[in-house]
Amino acid sequence: MNYRLIIISAYLGLMLTGCSEKKETQIALQKQVERPNIILFVADDHGTDALGAYGNKVIKTPNLDKLASEGVRFNNAYCTTASCAASRSVILTGLYGHATGSYGHVHDYHHFSTYDIVKSLPVLLEKEGYTTARIGKYHVAPESVYHFEQELKADPRSTVAMAEECKDVLTSDKPFFLYFCTDDPHRANSTDPEQWDAPNSFGNKLEGYPGVETIVYDPTEVVVPDFLPDTNESREEIAQYYQSVSRIDQGFGRLMQMLQESGKADNTIVIYISDNGMAFPGAKTTLYEPGMKLPCIIKDPFSKLKNTTSDAMISWVDLTPTILDMAQVETKGYSFHGRSFQDVLNAKEPEGWDEIYASHTFHEITMYYPMRVVRDKNYKLIRNIAWRSEYPFASDLWAASTWQEVYRNKKEYFGKRKVQDYLFRPEFELFNLEKDPDEIVNLANDPNYKEVMDEMIKKMKAFQIKTRDPWLITWDHDNSLQGTGVNL
Repeated sequence: MNYRLIIISAYLGLMLTGCSEKKETQIALQKQVERPNIILFVADDHGTDALGAYGNKVIKTPNLDKLASEGVRFNNAYCTTASCAASRSVILTGLYGHATGSYGHVHDYHHFSTYDIVKSLPVLLEKEGYTTARIGKYHVAPESVYHFEQELKADPRSTVAMAEECKDVLTSDKPFFLYFCTDDPHRANSTDPEQWDAPNSFGNKLEGYPGVETIVYDPTEVVVPDFLPDTNESREEIAQYYQSVSRIDQGFGRLMQMLQESGKADNTIVIYISDNGMAFPGAKTTLYEPGMKLPCIIKDPFSKLKNTTSDAMISWVDLTPTILDMAQVETKGYSFHGRSFQDVLNAKEPEGWDEIYASHTFHEITMYYPMRVVRDKNYKLIRNIAWRSEYPFASDLWAASTWQEVYRNKKEYFGKRKVQDYLFRPEFELFNLEKDPDEIVNLANDPNYKEVMDEMIKKMKAFQIKTRDPWLITWDHDNSLQGTGVNL
């Protein structure tokens, strides 16, 4: 046996293997250098109604307005469910909650949880060499599915303090994904629990927060959205809400200042969104426009478009595939319900972005009211699956002085909608949003719109089949997805 030949061959093999591994390491490191950093900033219950960039001339949001001037502001961005935890699961998976078990809240006795086979955005990015970090509101479960390498700690209402905690992430040697989630402007305690007509504080405190200028708004000057009653109670609560939003803006501004100081601003994509609409009846927990049509501002330093708007219809189910696309992550083998809209950031009039879907099942465990939505261009169809039940209230929205003023005085209208129509809804609600942006005139039973109804129902059923929605069974007891349960 020629031992010398064997030894030489083995040595050459080791050298080749070493060279190959070194080359793979160099390629991986090169990818890390080229890949962008990504900041996903998620507010809690912030609608388009309270942002200067979206047309509000009263509220002070200079830092978010600056982001819009440097990026793309979406006019038709939608959550898929107007509920905190359920919406966040969609944001981080690219899958509708009805297909992942994320039907509603995760905390306390609500206890909804995502299936453990789901691969979330932070897990996929960490696998590709990203540093992943989160700060603030989490509100998803289990941790093994939504794992981040780092959990940063700060008061989620103290937005400037939150930004300060992110310094090490912003200066990371590896590309980073920062998931920055405020508690603002979610409702908090009442300003006076003994008085039903006292406004909610929305997290505001008389002593303020470190590094934040307290901006107080005059209730007589705020803009009351059309879906709300124009009362003293509404105005007082909106003023508190604005103050909370301005605190977000200052925290966001500090984060952007720190990003600039890190020298990484030119290689960092910044995305600002909210989980659902403002925390008022008629918005949050509903799939009317104020509940699901949300701010979305994206600054991509690699995009051709700056200081522009997009009318493309996108939804939060598209965020995970889009961010993975931005991060140059190969997604073969992974199946998402959404699709990447990265190309939209480079197209003034993108085609094929004129349809979105939504799926809401629970908010709190006691709030079972499944709804499915299809919006196709100007038409929007809502199916209220549990339409025979009274529409359920979130605990904090029921206690809101905005609602209590109407309820206690037995008023007929809440904003432009009759209270009776808000509480007791038909199975189908069809709206032409171009002619009826307030969603008041239901066309579902109008014979002139029968063809539209038939087409929208067809699309809705196809959506439910494609996304394996268990509530498909509510159409004529169709058990084709989950089977009959016999012999289990």
